[in-house]
Amino acid sequence: MYCTNCGIQTSDTDNFCRECGHETPVGREARRQSNSGYGAARRLYRLTSDRKIAGVCSGLAHYLDVDVTLVRLVVAAGTIFSGGLGLLAYIVAWIIMPCDKRVPPLRSSNSVQNQTAA
Repeated sequence: MYCTNCGIQTSDTDNFCRECGHETPVGREARRQSNSGYGAARRLYRLTSDRKIAGVCSGLAHYLDVDVTLVRLVVAAGTIFSGGLGLLAYIVAWIIMPCDKRVPPLRSSNSVQNQTAA
């Protein structure tokens, strides 16, 4: 088997190319099988550690595995073009979606010092 990215010969059992790190068809199949629902079920939570208002868009982005900015743009466009129904849906999601129980990451002391110096 050859890497489709760099052309180096790889083993039939390699998940990634040893030379360039590109995922092989065997690796894609293994990842697809591991994501096919045999693992723990994903839950939809509001992520308060990465929130602008309530964390609804951040939670949806994490659940759908997309960028949070894209979800925020879709919600904003939906609110504008639907005459406010997007805002109503956001408020309902805010009420219904449970809050995550993870501890937000701590900011390093260097970033705190840089902000106070500015």
